[in-house]
Amino acid sequence: MGLTLTEKILKAHVVDGEFVKGNEIGIRIDQTLTQDATGTMAYLEFEAMGVPRVRTERSVAYIDHNTLQSGFENADDHRFIGSCAKKHGIYFSRPGNGICHQVHLERFGAPGKTLIGSDSHTPTGGGIGMIAIGAGGLDVAVAMGGGAYYITYPKIVKVELTGALSPWVSAKDVILEVLRRLSVKGGVGKVIEYCGEGVKSLSVPERATITNMGAELGATTSIFPSDETTRQFLKAQKREDVYVPLAADADAVYDEEIKIDLSALEPLAACPHSPDNVKTASELSGMKIDQVCIGSCTNSSLMDMMKVAHILKGRTVHPDVSLSIAPGSKQVLNMLAQNGALSIMIDAGARILESACGPCIGMGQSPNSGGISLRTFNRNFLGRSGTKDGQVYLVSPELAAISAVNGVFTDPRTIEDKFEFEMPSEFVINDNMIVPPAPESEMDSVEILRGPNIKPYPETAPLVESIECGCSLKVGDNITTDHIMPAGAKILPLRSNIPAISQHCFTVCDENFPARAKEMGKSIIVGGSNYGQGSSREHAALAPLYLGVKAVIVKSFARIHRANLINAGILPLTFVNEADYDRIDQGDELALMNVRAAVEAGEQQLVLTDRTKGIEIPVLCELSGRTKDIILAGGLLDYTREALKNG
Repeated sequence: MGLTLTEKILKAHVVDGEFVKGNEIGIRIDQTLTQDATGTMAYLEFEAMGVPRVRTERSVAYIDHNTLQSGFENADDHRFIGSCAKKHGIYFSRPGNGICHQVHLERFGAPGKTLIGSDSHTPTGGGIGMIAIGAGGLDVAVAMGGGAYYITYPKIVKVELTGALSPWVSAKDVILEVLRRLSVKGGVGKVIEYCGEGVKSLSVPERATITNMGAELGATTSIFPSDETTRQFLKAQKREDVYVPLAADADAVYDEEIKIDLSALEPLAACPHSPDNVKTASELSGMKIDQVCIGSCTNSSLMDMMKVAHILKGRTVHPDVSLSIAPGSKQVLNMLAQNGALSIMIDAGARILESACGPCIGMGQSPNSGGISLRTFNRNFLGRSGTKDGQVYLVSPELAAISAVNGVFTDPRTIEDKFEFEMPSEFVINDNMIVPPAPESEMDSVEILRGPNIKPYPETAPLVESIECGCSLKVGDNITTDHIMPAGAKILPLRSNIPAISQHCFTVCDENFPARAKEMGKSIIVGGSNYGQGSSREHAALAPLYLGVKAVIVKSFARIHRANLINAGILPLTFVNEADYDRIDQGDELALMNVRAAVEAGEQQLVLTDRTKGIEIPVLCELSGRTKDIILAGGLLDYTREALKNG
């Protein structure tokens, strides 16, 4: 029996655990990346482990999220990250060099390698045949220190692509179709592996768009084979030396199979407020719009930008529409400037933003009240744009550009002329905004530069004998990390300051939560299904930790957030019977008696007592040997410190 591509790469990297479906395995990590919204905490955690220099093949720190410097906080964080990178063996991508996933694809990613990043869209690297996984900052810190990264041996879904995309139908429409079929929960515990003759018709940037938004499925990662198209892309980036051909065996066995005929697809859009709320462009045609934003790690490649420039050429943005465009990297921006496409965009009336995440993470360009905003981004959660009642639609660059001109939602197939973009045989290479680390001989003399906004990691403690406290909050299904720990220009600068940022925790759901939780001292949160979907931000676990949350009991968890809760020492529990969710109310007094002994004994089912209601509710405590030890220790930082001390 042959192996899937996913299994080939994982098997070559397993360093702990039995390589059996459903088991937890530890894999060796070749590369890591961080961005500045999560990076400061990741490097504080790395420092706390006491490892002097990273032990990966390549680690890169990117500045791309908190680039709006409206106060000293972001600038201080960037300076801190830069000094940490120089001292500890990490490459530093300066502000303006571009979005981490776009730059990493261009300059560092390599087929067959493993990559984890403290950003949920790290699976972008699957576009060139990497196993690239989003993770919490602490997991990345451990990997930088040489530790394994642990995942459950995933189910593997085969997506067989046939045919080729029709004119003005794009890679964005492919992943929106997958989301339409599988939903935002459909990829949990799975890797999405693309194969079939249709793969050959897709460029590397198109493949990367598809793997990027695989994060919205809840998938562990997504991956394409490494083939001649991959080689040509790497050759054009002057990195052909890292190319290796990779594909699944012909007799590989998959857990699930999906078939998509690319030639049958039509332009799609994800409607408010979920990436899987998908409709066809023709259904939405004619709807008046207010704003268009083109860019993000999903759709900011040179290929995407050239399509946009072609559509805008000789046209003017509608007077009722604000159009902003953010090229994904300095390389893309520079090539647009050299070939005249940037001038076309400016002539049309587009607002050119710096090469950064910008509006996607809530850093500027919030739409007007109730405004309809078409965005080439990956998430359209309620309030994520910075406007609470903003109506955000996720679309392709082609649809976004023609709609900006017409002032209404427009099916791009109405464009009369055709445009075929040929990938350049050579990209413009200038890595002068990537700062290499100091040589080992000089690392001791490098000073770490800390600003006053940088506060230590929250205090942790081993799991207590019993948890007896109130329910501080009850929330529903599909709670995102944006609900738990909002982003945006006002809050993101506090990412290095857990006491300050915790004052915004869950305020999207209940503005009184931070004060109530702090006053209670310790508490339990109750939630619905797919709790913690979305961004990998570990602050959605660290802020509750600081506010005294001891356990979270839900119907089901999103993968990364559950891991982040364990890393923070917060007990993740699920209802045995989902109907029991309805039996608990906010304010109820709850108890998990003798919980430490039960966890130590490896008991999978615990009893939650609701003392207010006088009832007992069974809950699942699904912890493996390693995650059990992490919870008992009080979190991954404590566990790792102890392991390094004894190792």
